[in-house]
Amino acid sequence: MNTVLFHIDGHIATITINKPQVLNALSTEVLTDLNHVLDEVEKVENIYAVILTGAGDKSFVAGADIAEMKDKDPQQAIQYAQFADGIFFRIENFHCPVIAAVNGFALGGGCELAMACDIRIASETARFAQPETGLGITPGFGGTQRLPRLVGAGRAKELIYTGRTVKAEEALAIGLVNKVTKPENLMAETIAMAQVICQKAPFAIKKAKEAINRGLQVSIDKAIAIETEEFAQCFATEDQKMAMNAFVKKEKIEKFNNR
Repeated sequence: MNTVLFHIDGHIATITINKPQVLNALSTEVLTDLNHVLDEVEKVENIYAVILTGAGDKSFVAGADIAEMKDKDPQQAIQYAQFADGIFFRIENFHCPVIAAVNGFALGGGCELAMACDIRIASETARFAQPETGLGITPGFGGTQRLPRLVGAGRAKELIYTGRTVKAEEALAIGLVNKVTKPENLMAETIAMAQVICQKAPFAIKKAKEAINRGLQVSIDKAIAIETEEFAQCFATEDQKMAMNAFVKKEKIEKFNNR
């Protein structure tokens, strides 16, 4: 799987799209390798956070592979989009938080991949866009749905209709990214956030992620019921008992045991 690499350091897995010669474009090969890497990461016990980034200093993911897409018919386009959507949904619903370290261009499918992650940290050199209408198509990997949920419908329509490129600071201002950092600090800042997450109760993080993701799909009354369900499940864990007992006793816990 040379097009997608991963390594494990403690409780953190880092996944790197590794096609810098084509700005890490999402070909079928790359998407297939990404899916396989997610399989491998899932096999590793006690991974509490995942970092997703692109190789090189120019591009996170510059988009889908246009040369591969250009001759598809409508049925082939459906199959292609469904394949990518399945992988993006997998990232969105991964068992632990996934943080995108956006190190350059995040265009089209690259922006959509970043939006499927839980958190986005961007280099000052990062650039975001959904330029598909300039190619005669709509966004096809979730852009018309995730972008409005992040920045609001009006802003999303503007960006999709015009295909305008957004610099990192504007992306921060409109809520597309969580944080902007200097290029040389990007991975250190992303790892630092992942480490903070890893210090919290893993089961509680998982349940919070599920509550947020599920709740966004339903009405507020149903969403609160989902929250109550996820909240209650935490009270069956050893980590909850340990942490609350320590709090009452004014003691400090060394780490959570994920039980």
